[in-house]
Amino acid sequence: MTRNVRFTHDAALGIAAADTHPAVQRGVLAAGGRILLPDGSEAGLNSVRLLPCVSPSKIVCVGRNYADHAKELGNEVPAEPIIFLKPPSSLNAHGAPIVFPALSKLLSFEGELGLVIGRRCRNLSRSEAWQTVAGFTAVNDVTARDLQKKDGQWTRGKGFDTFCPVGPWWVPKEEVEFGSIRVRTRVNGDLRQDAPVTGMLFSIEAILEYVTQFMTLEQGDLIATGTPPGVGGMKAGDTVSVEVTGVATLENQIVAG
Repeated sequence: MTRNVRFTHDAALGIAAADTHPAVQRGVLAAGGRILLPDGSEAGLNSVRLLPCVSPSKIVCVGRNYADHAKELGNEVPAEPIIFLKPPSSLNAHGAPIVFPALSKLLSFEGELGLVIGRRCRNLSRSEAWQTVAGFTAVNDVTARDLQKKDGQWTRGKGFDTFCPVGPWWVPKEEVEFGSIRVRTRVNGDLRQDAPVTGMLFSIEAILEYVTQFMTLEQGDLIATGTPPGVGGMKAGDTVSVEVTGVATLENQIVAG
């Protein structure tokens, strides 16, 4: 399995640093904790700090894309995809803390399959959609649920710094059997979410066709495809993990802000 990672040797570098920063490096994680760099050199996983595995110009998210999740929050099943954005400043990495902000009283996990876009695209047909997907990763669409409900729109409740953990790596789509993928979320080891991605209301093809009707997607953009039922609260000290089977397991601890 080809595990594409981003990393840095700079302990002070911001977790959401873009690829344009000179301290950001890319590589492929190989056996024995070796990271293989494009120039043929190597770095040791234990000697670097992992960054989010992508550096998107935007994070496009799909709301209520599993019927049972829509129902558990008291919402109608949507007739078409519900699209919202998380800012790139919300990006977070595997192993880095998720900050429970003082402005919120209810912090929720939302484990999701993430799509990495492989090339610039606009006005896609469903038959073209898969050609634009480079690969898959794990995403946690962390949400301040009380603020989301209070505001009536989702920017603040989902946009805090550290609210979009992604990674630890992404895997090319050719190396994954999409139909067998499940999304599993655990809090302190207890299973909270477990569902097949085939249970999505709107397929990958439908999502990409819909989004690119009004938005240009760039290479490296991240699509969070929606969370299955079972979402719930987290508190400071909890450890949350999102497993996308056959792809990656993303783990973070909650800290008080």
